[in-house]
Amino acid sequence: MNIEETRQVVQVLAAAIKGLRLYALDHPATTKQVQTLQNGLFSLLQHKKSIKMGLLEGTLFVEDFLFIQEFPAAQEIARLLETHELIGIEFHAGLSAEEIQVLLGLLHAGGGKGQAFADALHRQNVELIRAVIFDDEDEDAGQPRKVYKKALKVVDQIFNDVRMGEIPSSEEAMKVVKSMAQLTLTEPHALFALSMLKDYDNYTFTHSVNVSVISLAVGRACAVSEEQLRTLGFGGLLHDLGKLRVDVAIITKPGKLTDAEFDEIKKHPRFGADIITKMDGVTPEVMDIVLGHHLRYDRQGYPGDAAGHSVSPLVDMTAIADAYDAMTTLRSYQRPFTPRKAIARMREIAGTSLHPGYVEKFVASLGPYPVGSLVRLDNNEIGLVVKVDTADPSLADIKIIFDAAGQLLGEPQRLHLGPNQPRKIVAEVDPFSKGIDVVDFLD
Repeated sequence: MNIEETRQVVQVLAAAIKGLRLYALDHPATTKQVQTLQNGLFSLLQHKKSIKMGLLEGTLFVEDFLFIQEFPAAQEIARLLETHELIGIEFHAGLSAEEIQVLLGLLHAGGGKGQAFADALHRQNVELIRAVIFDDEDEDAGQPRKVYKKALKVVDQIFNDVRMGEIPSSEEAMKVVKSMAQLTLTEPHALFALSMLKDYDNYTFTHSVNVSVISLAVGRACAVSEEQLRTLGFGGLLHDLGKLRVDVAIITKPGKLTDAEFDEIKKHPRFGADIITKMDGVTPEVMDIVLGHHLRYDRQGYPGDAAGHSVSPLVDMTAIADAYDAMTTLRSYQRPFTPRKAIARMREIAGTSLHPGYVEKFVASLGPYPVGSLVRLDNNEIGLVVKVDTADPSLADIKIIFDAAGQLLGEPQRLHLGPNQPRKIVAEVDPFSKGIDVVDFLD
């Protein structure tokens, strides 16, 4: 494939979409760009039946050419593909100028996301340009990062709907929770590791996904059914929706809240319950999770009028997840606990704030050093726990990050700690003391 012709096609495609800010699709300036783009694609398709333009870890490619070096047009097309939740676009030999016009219009004006975008092409009789989309049921189910990223987008949409005064849709949330539940059953520690991802500027937003992920891990440890796992995951995604109706200045306030401000915070479970009553698929157990995740195990929490009612055991599981994520997150008033210290703290408050039986089952499933723990080995190497054996949590995979002399390695080395490996973990290390973000080293 001719590299210069490929770059030219991407350049013209980006320019044509940008031009639609000024000119209509049928304007002569747009028509000229469409013709130039069609000629460029014809040239690339001379010896191929089709070519694919798509994303590889956020970077644009056309067939076997990856736009690694900075190229604004490629970055713009990559952004548009991500916006429309497309893996890529396939161009097939014989495509018409009219089909290119339809594609430009959809990319510019917002032709929907994923399957909706593909359907929009089909409705306008575009046969030789095809959208390549994620398959939630199959492709995403085995890929933790894609599932996690999808969950973030789903929560973002739900939060935006609430801000706009609309009733959020449950459909996409239920789909992503299904994938999350399946992953928790097959690769529990892979998905759990991603709960170490924190967006400090969007705490409530990211916290909702992390609580969902961790709730699933707690539920799995407590041997609940797959149907209950889905309920846990769904409740976790929605548990803090009510905070959108609390003054943002209170939510984001650095430092201790006044009594009056805390009284406002305590209203968020009831606000959340009011919001989700209008959503499809919200079962009584999901309602319990949203309303009761701050009730505490001794039921001395809030809201007070819910404390006397019998609630689902899933509420106590969600409370454990909520506590674990809050403890391991950097806040303006709190340095994050390491995973091991978070476990110790949860054991301290088990029996009052947290369900003691569920805490112990959760802790046992994580192993002595949970995924995301930075640890020191007996030879003074420092590494990150990136995987824990599901059958025997005492066995783990470590990425060695610092050598025995304390030097940061250019390329981390993977090590399996098992019965035949003489090296042993001797202590946990605070990532802050080493100046690293453990997320950078997770698979």
